[in-house]
Amino acid sequence: MNPDGNKKSFTTALLHWHQNENHRSLPWKSETDPYKIWLSEIILQQTRALQGLPYYMRFTETYPSIQQLAAAKDEDVFRIWQGLGYYNRCKNMLATARYISGELNGVFPATYDAIVALKGIGPYTAAAIASFAYGLPCAVVDGNVYRVLSRYFGIDTSYDTTEGKKEFAALATELLHVPDSAAYNQAIMDLGATVCTPRAPLCAECPLQTNCIALRQNMIALLPVKSKRVQVNTRYFHYLLLRNKDLIWIHRRGPKDIWENLHEPFLIETDVPLDVAGVADNDKFRSAGLPTNAVLYAGSSAQRLTHRIIQARFFTLDLADRIYILPPEGRWTAAEELKNIAFPKTVLTFLKKNLYF
Repeated sequence: MNPDGNKKSFTTALLHWHQNENHRSLPWKSETDPYKIWLSEIILQQTRALQGLPYYMRFTETYPSIQQLAAAKDEDVFRIWQGLGYYNRCKNMLATARYISGELNGVFPATYDAIVALKGIGPYTAAAIASFAYGLPCAVVDGNVYRVLSRYFGIDTSYDTTEGKKEFAALATELLHVPDSAAYNQAIMDLGATVCTPRAPLCAECPLQTNCIALRQNMIALLPVKSKRVQVNTRYFHYLLLRNKDLIWIHRRGPKDIWENLHEPFLIETDVPLDVAGVADNDKFRSAGLPTNAVLYAGSSAQRLTHRIIQARFFTLDLADRIYILPPEGRWTAAEELKNIAFPKTVLTFLKKNLYF
């Protein structure tokens, strides 16, 4: 096998497929506005395209320019983001929008180095913006690219190691079609998303099948190789909906933890799940001065995050009077106002299911 010839045929076949057979339609694919490309890339971090699509549409409709996003209230932006998860992305997105609007006169940087220096933007996102918005010769390397390259070239180096990242980045750059980097980058990502999928890839429809080493050697299921296993921990959240007539007590979550800046009811977190008696006997419950004889169980849910599972249990407690010795960052809010407040997905689902709004 001639490796150089194999590389040349890779790029040629990929671009031919992209021009003639790639019918994947997404609104940001034909976009050249760096602001909207950046929005799409931030939204699609850790998020599938179809899941991220309605969020992209809402953001671009609500905030058509980076200046409008920068001027928005945090609460309004987090409410649109609500349900996407990984809320630090939203926090960084706001910080970057305000930096560009205030320090760069609203003009998005036009070089890779300047783009990658922005808050919340890594090498992949910077390369995507540089290529799609400005046509710069930057090769994108994401999960789809790792998968296509590792299978086609039979690369068994772990892509999540320093060595692997360098190897794949160098190969992606070598394969890049410099005259139209945007078309090449879109092609390889779309191929990975629609044909060379993680499970049950459509090898019979793949334009690269003739020279694909993984297909020849029956290694499809073995590639790409990942060395690190993510340790998943379980956290037990016990939410207590404190109600006084039509008012609900909520508070904003603090920094350096999941769901930063989102709201939630009174929370008791423990190492083990608690029942009604366990909640009423908890030190945080008692220190808040809450009555112990009227707690009712209201349901449970589980949410899987990258590194943890949140086991949430919900309880209700109706109070004759509002209690003010609760944590100071909390407040009583009319139930009809809850729809205007950003909550974690777990809490939002419970509130909607139980017709709080």
